[in-house]
Amino acid sequence: MPTMTYLQAISSALRDELRSDDRVLLMGEDIGVFGGAFKVTQGFIEEFGAVRVMDTPLAESAIIGTAVGAAVVGMRPVCEMQFSDFISCGFDQLVTVAGKMHYRQGLAVPITIRLPSGGGFSGGPFHSQNPEAWFMHSPGIKVLAPSTAHDAKGLLHAAIHDPNPVCFMEHKHLYRRIKGEVPDGVFETPMTARVARPGSDLVVIAYGAMLHVALEATDDLDGASVEVLDLRSLVPLDRAAILDSVARCSKVVIVDEANMTCAAGAQVAALIAEHGFEDLDGPVVRVATPDVPIPFSPPLEQAVLPSVERIREACRELLAY
Repeated sequence: MPTMTYLQAISSALRDELRSDDRVLLMGEDIGVFGGAFKVTQGFIEEFGAVRVMDTPLAESAIIGTAVGAAVVGMRPVCEMQFSDFISCGFDQLVTVAGKMHYRQGLAVPITIRLPSGGGFSGGPFHSQNPEAWFMHSPGIKVLAPSTAHDAKGLLHAAIHDPNPVCFMEHKHLYRRIKGEVPDGVFETPMTARVARPGSDLVVIAYGAMLHVALEATDDLDGASVEVLDLRSLVPLDRAAILDSVARCSKVVIVDEANMTCAAGAQVAALIAEHGFEDLDGPVVRVATPDVPIPFSPPLEQAVLPSVERIREACRELLAY
């Protein structure tokens, strides 16, 4: 299998879908002639033309609304928000229209919204958010957050093939830093969690970029056997895999880059408290970003984002509990 970066894997999935399915089209700001803000779609307009790789106005509500209309007449649009933060401008079209259309009218809405998210690059408060929990709360929308190049491609194929609206969280910090073997051609990664590293003394639950921080933080942690569980999918949430890890490890640390309150990690903690309480040998511990905007200043940004040191400290305290 060829080795690809996280970004190349996403680009490969989009190209495969455009080549194999005439119903697939891409929409977004500067994705055509400019090749996208992060160059994910570089060269696409030359291969597929402006009809299928559509440069749109700077209007997220119009992008998602147009995609919904295209989807209900049989197309499979893939929309790019230049940064995940900008989805707020299209929130109503996604949550109220796309997310409710199957319930209200029985219609499939196979749209995929690509959301470059996360901090770690001094982008400041308007380009660094992790808004996945906004959509976890809204029925009718699936939410995926791959952490590896392999899963980025496989889950994007799965998202495009799904009849529901899918928010596809792409962490920008992973684009060119993470590489791995990725199969050629179209394949689907299941919307389930995976054990990134097995263990027995404690489990760290994470997703997206935090999966790699968690792996680094718990590598050879004072001789403890630490499992790391990669959620991959937030909606649907793999309850069985989470509770299985809790039952085997008995102690849990949840790592979440989003702001602490009402984040995805909070839902995982609630699930464990409600259904895995009898298996716990200590409190469920969370490591997340405080409820503050992400600072522009690199030192301040690093101070608020979950770090290797903070995760190690949390794990050590829980192991000693």
